[in-house]
Amino acid sequence: MSQPRDDALARIAHLEALAEKAYDEMYETRSPFGSFSELKDYFAEAIGVAERAGLEAEAKRLTARLEHCRAVYRSQFS
Repeated sequence: MSQPRDDALARIAHLEALAEKAYDEMYETRSPFGSFSELKDYFAEAIGVAERAGLEAEAKRLTARLEHCRAVYRSQFS
């Protein structure tokens, strides 16, 4: 693997971990909107990194996960 691709994958993994932490925090707070907003931002940034690095499968996977999180938020917290 090339260094830029490795760097992109590491950045994506970090952002995804932050997004998943925010997802978990939605269930631990009385006001989940803030955590939901954070997870959307982290996933959006991770998707952008993936797209700029040409990692189309990663971008697609992250987009699907974001859509799942949105559906959960809408069904459980709205």
